[in-house]
Amino acid sequence: MDGIIVLDKPAGMSSARAVARVKHMLPRGTKVGHAGTLDPFATGVLILMIGKATRQCERIMSQRKTYDATIKLGATTATDDPDSPEQPHGDAAPVDRAALEAALKPFVGEIEQRPPVYSALKIAGRRACDRVRDGEEIEVKPRKVQVYLIDLLDYAWPLVNVRIDCGRGTYIRSIARDVGEALHVGGYLTQLRRTRVGRFDLAKALTLSSLTPEEIQRHLHPATVEESDAHL
Repeated sequence: MDGIIVLDKPAGMSSARAVARVKHMLPRGTKVGHAGTLDPFATGVLILMIGKATRQCERIMSQRKTYDATIKLGATTATDDPDSPEQPHGDAAPVDRAALEAALKPFVGEIEQRPPVYSALKIAGRRACDRVRDGEEIEVKPRKVQVYLIDLLDYAWPLVNVRIDCGRGTYIRSIARDVGEALHVGGYLTQLRRTRVGRFDLAKALTLSSLTPEEIQRHLHPATVEESDAHL
């Protein structure tokens, strides 16, 4: 069995756990991997590669991605998401829509982005989040990422709903944090749903509750991923 399955990952489950659930349904020894981790609180498109399709991991991870996200202004968290306690940002006052739109613009294009300290990025061979949890003070260096589009869908203080098209390695949590800093009110990500990875979108996605070995076989996509998919 070789091919790609598009899974709609539910909230509260790690990407690794989702892989384990699918692997348990397949013949012993079947290779299964995922391309592009989704945090446990996040939902949406998780690409699972089965068999020889695991060789396509790098190409899949390089494809353009689309997210629907909710940012809460006026507060921060240590993890830049709902997985740690909210900390109100002093006397943060509501900002108007024009100020918000202006604050979003600098985050489109090739930008220097500082990943969250609570991330899986390796620093001297260990994940940054593990070092922080061990009490270390670390510095995560900014890196260049590509953000193609930030579309403001809805805004009613303190909640901002946006759609973001971006390239590999972009942290939506960092955008939420940095927009809040730019507005001097703080901000963090409360919800995240990935709706597309390259040509694979939610319309092609299966849910874990509906997954069976037969459904996996029926909905396998070809393992070949074209270079042009990265630009979708």
